[in-house]
Amino acid sequence: MVLSRPEIVGTFGVVTSTHWMATAAGMAMLEKGGNAFDAAVAAGCVLNVVEPDQNGPGGDCPLILWSVKRGKVDVICGQGTAPAAISTDKLRDEGLDVMPGIGHLPTVVPGSFGAWMKLLHDYGSMSVREVLEPAIAAARDGFPMKPGVAEVIGRGADFMKQYWPSSAEVYLVRGEAPQGGALYALPAMGATYARIVEESEAAGGSRENQVEAARRAWYEGFVAEAIDRFMREPVMDTSGEAHRGYMTGQDLADWRAEVEEPVTLDYGDYTVCKAGPWAQSPVLLQQLALLKGYDLAAMDPNGAEFVHTVQECCKLAMADREAFYGDPKFVEVPLARLLSEDYNAGRRKLISASARMDLPAGEIPGFGGEIRLRALGSTNVANAQMTVDGESGPPPHRSWTQFAAESHGDTCHFDIIDRWGNMISGTPSGGWLSGSPVVPGLGFPVSVRGQMFSLDADHPNRLEGGKRPRTTLTPTLALHQGEPYLAFGTPGGDQQDQWALHAFLRHVHHGMNLQEAIDAPSFYTDAIPSSFYPREWDPGHLAVEDHFPRATLAELDRRGHKLAIYEQWGHYNSMTMASKRGKELRAAASPRRQQCYAIGR
Repeated sequence: MVLSRPEIVGTFGVVTSTHWMATAAGMAMLEKGGNAFDAAVAAGCVLNVVEPDQNGPGGDCPLILWSVKRGKVDVICGQGTAPAAISTDKLRDEGLDVMPGIGHLPTVVPGSFGAWMKLLHDYGSMSVREVLEPAIAAARDGFPMKPGVAEVIGRGADFMKQYWPSSAEVYLVRGEAPQGGALYALPAMGATYARIVEESEAAGGSRENQVEAARRAWYEGFVAEAIDRFMREPVMDTSGEAHRGYMTGQDLADWRAEVEEPVTLDYGDYTVCKAGPWAQSPVLLQQLALLKGYDLAAMDPNGAEFVHTVQECCKLAMADREAFYGDPKFVEVPLARLLSEDYNAGRRKLISASARMDLPAGEIPGFGGEIRLRALGSTNVANAQMTVDGESGPPPHRSWTQFAAESHGDTCHFDIIDRWGNMISGTPSGGWLSGSPVVPGLGFPVSVRGQMFSLDADHPNRLEGGKRPRTTLTPTLALHQGEPYLAFGTPGGDQQDQWALHAFLRHVHHGMNLQEAIDAPSFYTDAIPSSFYPREWDPGHLAVEDHFPRATLAELDRRGHKLAIYEQWGHYNSMTMASKRGKELRAAASPRRQQCYAIGR
């Protein structure tokens, strides 16, 4: 198999991420004597700067890690909560039946920075200044503007000027969209990070004390104060009206990133570890539980039987995600049952040789909620009447508000292993430039992850104050025969636990190395309700890359899948993977987003 790039092999350390500047920042920390957790903070904060369409300092980030010192897998929840004052009834009183996709209403407490500081405080070894310097330099001195980001800003320029002037001030260059490929700086964002460093050092004392001072400056200091002020100003959102936000400085002060136990599933010689059902993470485990009933090793990894079997199991697991998942601090989620052998044996009987066109959730008495199915193109946003200039009537072109709803920001990812065997996988996201307006004085927006809440009063993922939305962010760590072995993940929303699963299966069942597993023909389905506004679904959909054999595509078509065929590596699948076996470290990165990069030595 001809690879897009080499699999990286070394013994000192490996870093792989969805942007080469983040990868380089992480590796720089390892070269300076830092560990994988120091490297993760540096890489993650650089991602917050250089991919503003995918994430930002005001976003979200779950982390899963193996600490040699602690000898166990931990999850750090960097997912912020809904404002205490918000509720389903309040939004319904405003005439809404679905949470808007942009603006102030769907904002949640920005959790990324709290996760970085928790990681640095409890597991790291370096100072706040050391780990933030690469991000400050990128924001201050500039970075190459991706053409795709320039396009997003260009399409939103008129909207920003009229409705979100604080965003226009930050993202436009003399009133115009930046040029793709040009050097681009975000000085206000860099200044915020620099002030955090100054306040942490002014606190003095131990390294840990300075890290805690940085956290306080964010959640109890000038960052929280700026967010509190801005939420009181109405801003335009996808409802076509301007709304104030519910979030306050007190919401930030009350929130902490927490360390949690992982949810795990044994799969052959592997133990796969994920975050809890406040994310979609356990859905990958249920897919594995369903796939235990098949001899995947005997299937051609590029054949129709493999693709069909994996994708049909995905639909059933995703149906259960939709029906049962929610923040376990607020609702009881029957995970033990959802991952059990007998439950999945029963679910497996629903799989046939033909593609399913429905989405049947399992029945667990006393649990679950209704799955709302909104057909693709059926919701108001698909027939938007608000134009960029705010006038009513049929728009002469698609409004940026509509574009933002359909083309929400995405996500970043990194995987890092150091020479001591520490291992971490993280998925920074949220705080997208298309999600909410820039907070004046800070230089970045706040996460609109609240769009993933349900407004159905009886649903486990219903909107409640102080609750975590059921997100799509889902890094993975796997043990092999009890030893930490593999860290992996990808951007991609609802596709994250599809693409990550495919790479894992091809690696463990078909002997592909990490780069081969990533490069192999990709596939996914949208035959599930989208986690993003306006939460539509496309029954029968199956996206495939055209370097599958012709016979595979013909057979999938015969089985009733509604194929959407993309050119080779044309999916957004941006897998990165890193592994450790003995002293040997390996890493790989997807060719599908040209900025993904793995390095090591």
